[in-house]
Amino acid sequence: MFPIKKDGTGNNWGKGQVEGRTLNGTKINWDTREIGISPVPKHRLWLLIEVFTIEWYNNVYIYEGDSTYMSGSNTLCNYPYPIYVSSKLYVGQIASTLLDYERLLSNPGIAPIHWKDSCIGSELSLHQLSPYIGKLKSCIASDLVDKYSKRGDLVIDPFSGSGTIALEAAIKGRRVFVADISPYSKVLSKAKLSAPSSLGRALDRADRVLEYAEKRKNPDLRIVPSWVRKFFNSKTLKEAIKFSLVCQELDENFLLACFLGILHHQRPGFLSYPSSHLVPYLRNKKFPCKNYPELYQYRSLRPRIMAKIKRAYRRFPADISSSSWEFRQSSIQHLSLPNSIDCIITSPPYMNTLNYGRDNRLRLWFLDPCGKRKVDNPVTQSQEVFQSAIVTMAKKIESALKSYKYCIIVVGETALQHKRILLSRIICRIFNDFAPSLRLISLIRDDIPDIRRARKDCRGTKAEHILVFRKI
Repeated sequence: MFPIKKDGTGNNWGKGQVEGRTLNGTKINWDTREIGISPVPKHRLWLLIEVFTIEWYNNVYIYEGDSTYMSGSNTLCNYPYPIYVSSKLYVGQIASTLLDYERLLSNPGIAPIHWKDSCIGSELSLHQLSPYIGKLKSCIASDLVDKYSKRGDLVIDPFSGSGTIALEAAIKGRRVFVADISPYSKVLSKAKLSAPSSLGRALDRADRVLEYAEKRKNPDLRIVPSWVRKFFNSKTLKEAIKFSLVCQELDENFLLACFLGILHHQRPGFLSYPSSHLVPYLRNKKFPCKNYPELYQYRSLRPRIMAKIKRAYRRFPADISSSSWEFRQSSIQHLSLPNSIDCIITSPPYMNTLNYGRDNRLRLWFLDPCGKRKVDNPVTQSQEVFQSAIVTMAKKIESALKSYKYCIIVVGETALQHKRILLSRIICRIFNDFAPSLRLISLIRDDIPDIRRARKDCRGTKAEHILVFRKI
């Protein structure tokens, strides 16, 4: 932030443009430039190019445009997220990152046309090991890696999710450092980065693990939660539990990811009774047992896991085994980043629109049948924790990113009933305050078509904003 210039030069308002103006009946005094008015009426403010703010002493922050403002409680009316405010601010203070954001938001870059097309039939099959709700499209990740990094660069993603960015960076010859708090993300990310170099090797490893699991003593299904038992034939469930445990003991993440990918669906190649694929819900009303008895019979694990592995090698990268990569299971708050980073590409978890614990509950149970770990990411559920995570990330990026290098953040914007919540604006304000050396140079809007939605009722995330920062 920098203060208003009294001579009126440059991009800031001078004395003649501020002195004597009134706000809610109170005249602004140039010498002190402090205001103490509450509440503030909802209206479009008159400051610089109709896009920015009035801020005042030890109180509140007023925003333009969306008819949102703050009261002395530091909470935006009609906007349920706390905002970081300084203890003393003056009329006319301008934050460059936020000015850039408002300018770019009014005329965003257009996403490439091919981002809207399905890439299921063209992307690497490793991207399809197992479904992951809210994951970034591989073609978007590929384009971002190509444009903002070069071969040999260190690319990091502190919110790895399904490992899409990690895999695209690795196959393009970048060094990769990724992290996530989720055990499911850990399995998927490591599976994609450490897949056997050939189909033959993958099948041999699967055969050995299956033989080892088949010799194990059958688990006692009486201690398995009833909601889990409802999804499977009892014989199938015993095989699934033994295979999952052996994969985890041997650190066989690729085989474990393939297993999680065939855990539930109504198709014959999957293990469960008829259910949805992305989110585990039984479809016994649509497919009642009395009408579809074949869908409720024993389903052998061995042929299905072998078929899944073969599908994973349909479109396999030429050489990924030589890639340098590291995964850490950690929250951003406890994550130590490398000291010299060439590029950051990440997509933070969507806030208040996705419930990762609920939507992945069956896969997460197989990863932790004893329930020792929390199944959800608090960043997706808590407003305060989300903002705290972004603040922490901004501080760490500020110190670790090389000069003139890029930080790209893919933000899922939400449309919740009558509230317009722009997470990208929250992120830009945080970066303005905690990563001042990063300037926002580009904003790309990517509207999400209905076909890409996890839920077809068209609520929640309606678009993504790709924020491109460059360290100056």
